[in-house]
Amino acid sequence: MRALTAIPPWQAQYEGLYRAHSARVGRLCRLLLNDPQEAEEVAQEVFVKLAQAYPGADRTMAWGLWLTRVAVNACHDRRRSTWWQWRRLRGGGIEDVEVADRGPTPERAALSEEARGQIWTVFRQLPRRQREVFILRHLEGCSTQEAAEALGLTPGSVKRHLFRAVHQLRKGLGGNS
Repeated sequence: MRALTAIPPWQAQYEGLYRAHSARVGRLCRLLLNDPQEAEEVAQEVFVKLAQAYPGADRTMAWGLWLTRVAVNACHDRRRSTWWQWRRLRGGGIEDVEVADRGPTPERAALSEEARGQIWTVFRQLPRRQREVFILRHLEGCSTQEAAEALGLTPGSVKRHLFRAVHQLRKGLGGNS
């Protein structure tokens, strides 16, 4: 009879981190890459990197922020690859991305398909850095400092990109700037 091998304690902690953050990391990758298949692959790469880093790392570190930073960098790497340039020509829809559900609201119920399409059209026209900052601050709920660390920017740059993104979104949607 074979003896059962004990699971190392760090592995159970890793699995807890995976369960806690996998949906968020996947959503972040889909928003940044606008391609569900590529996003799934990148999200898997992020958790492989976590598995490699976790056993020897300080367990008290802010793993959520670390995962965000690794995901953003992995998305940057994927966009720079020749393969990505070729796949991007095929198209794809960011409209399928589900953001965190905060329950039904009257505003959400009233948002028509036409308005949603207009929002995504204007959003896709933002420069890449402005989209990243907007996603991290408004959809992921990161603080200015956390977004700055994840993107390798200063907090002032994050604020500037966020201001410009919001200004462009309002302008594109016909709101007051």
